[in-house]
Amino acid sequence: MSAAPEPVRPTALTLRPAARADLPAVLALLADEERVVDPSTLVVDEAHERAFTAIDTDPRNEVLVLVEGADDQDAGGRVVGSLQVTYVPGLSKGGAERALIEAVRIRADRRSGGLGRILMERTIDRARARGCALVQLTSNKKRQNAHRFYDRLGFARSHDGFKLAL
Repeated sequence: MSAAPEPVRPTALTLRPAARADLPAVLALLADEERVVDPSTLVVDEAHERAFTAIDTDPRNEVLVLVEGADDQDAGGRVVGSLQVTYVPGLSKGGAERALIEAVRIRADRRSGGLGRILMERTIDRARARGCALVQLTSNKKRQNAHRFYDRLGFARSHDGFKLAL
């Protein structure tokens, strides 16, 4: 039986937009939810580079990383979580933007220690400061632990989502 992760010291963490140097760590988080993947074992291919550049240069999109052991100006430290936010303009809600959060990940060996809550709360604060009237997300129906987590954060299961693979 593994020991529970140590509680997180919020001051030791920074939420910031991902830099190109963070891309392998973000891809490692996305590669496997159940185990820690060494970023150095992954290949960052041309499609990843294109996607990152498109997100990075679009003012309505950002990949955010939660970094341990770095300050706001430091691109160093260890990436322990990430997500993508798309700011969607809309005519409802008085013409306010909504923040669409996707691909939320915390390192497998760091779950259940408060990092996910910090990642989400700081992202929500960022959306609020931008003027968003709503934060929304979808989650795979198989991810029951994630659903309980989002419920605890105050998200309401108000809509059913539909996807069409192309």
